[in-house]
Amino acid sequence: MNPMQLMQMKGMLDRFRRNHPRIEPFFMDAANRIDEGTVIEMKVTTSDGKSICANIRVNQEDMDLLNQVNKMTQN
Repeated sequence: MNPMQLMQMKGMLDRFRRNHPRIEPFFMDAANRIDEGTVIEMKVTTSDGKSICANIRVNQEDMDLLNQVNKMTQN
């Protein structure tokens, strides 16, 4: 990815954070609570009222992935 694209993405992310200030603290808090056996559920409701829902039960491989991503983002 070139530097101009990175700058554009940063601007878009900054606007997203301003538009939705509660989402980042939610994800940060949730990330600290996830352990093996946790169920993560996602639901999308469209503007016409239709919804879809899915969930996963976190296993050890998922935890390994999350821990690796966490290490990468802290460096």
